Amino acid sequence: MIVTAAGVHCASCSTDYPVHGGYIDLMPRAVEFGYVSKYVAEEAELSEELDYRELAPPLLAAGVRNRALVRMLDLKRNDVVLDNGCGTAKHAVWNADRVGLMIGSDPATMFADAALEEVALAKADSRRLPFADNSIDKAFSIDVLEHFPRDVIDDYLAETARTLRPGGRFFAFSNTSDPSSLQFLTDASRKLGRAFVRAGVYDFERQARRKSDHIKALRTWDDVLDAMQQAGLRPVKIVFWNSVFTSFVEHVLMKLGEAVLGSARRGKAKAPSATPAAAVSEGTHREIRARQRMRARLDRRGPTYYALMAVTLMMELDLWLFGSLKSGSYFIVVEKP
Repeated sequence: MIVTAAGVHCASCSTDYPVHGGYIDLMPRAVEFGYVSKYVAEEAELSEELDYRELAPPLLAAGVRNRALVRMLDLKRNDVVLDNGCGTAKHAVWNADRVGLMIGSDPATMFADAALEEVALAKADSRRLPFADNSIDKAFSIDVLEHFPRDVIDDYLAETARTLRPGGRFFAFSNTSDPSSLQFLTDASRKLGRAFVRAGVYDFERQARRKSDHIKALRTWDDVLDAMQQAGLRPVKIVFWNSVFTSFVEHVLMKLGEAVLGSARRGKAKAPSATPAAAVSEGTHREIRARQRMRARLDRRGPTYYALMAVTLMMELDLWLFGSLKSGSYFIVVEKP
């Protein structure tokens, strides 16, 4: 390999891997895959509505996920860590200072600005990871597996296992279709949320679009364990997320706050421009305005930040109180023997 200012040149195959403003393109050449993620196929359209460039602190549901990641994966100062399917790479950014080297890998390049500056980013496909065998100490995957058909999941996990060193660990957060024994409590919050939707207070269009390609090929918890075993990965720790408190926050409390804070009458805030391919709804505009205004408040680490941190800790009670009760959403740590 020859490293230049423009990227990396492979002398043996004469392939160039260019650098693009903060990430390197390491996508496999001359390989065609049958499955293409929506985030790759519709990257231009989705970039209009995902509001991905700026990052807030790890709060609310993202904060619960991140706290579980830090706690369960036990990140160390000398670790080489891979965020496999990193998306915006927000979790990589939030934890980059905890480890020796943080790598983010994704075939879509909707990376946050902070990630372009603080994380070693690669445009790459998880079915052909551009990393050597046994080169990664720890890896993680958050909200990824539910997007893939089973054959892609198998390739994804096999490649993750290949790159992990012996004794290396992989943390995943995803969800199956398994019902929770506490479903009646979460359904109550969702029913209240639907009442506000019918009243026109807010909507869930943006969330529905983001989740529109969820396949959940691992439909049951047994499917999850089977996939990990097939990849040669041994379960070490499991925590389920029965979203009793979380459902109320996400379906009612947070959406009411967005409806108020995202009102167009509260002043001007930049909003994404709609494209013919994917018009952005007013509900999506309102949600993005609310997030932009909230980020401005959170940067000051004042009362708003600490109020949301308190809500985050309340949501985390779902893990501490009900984490042993099987549900659709789960955190799992597996180890390569």
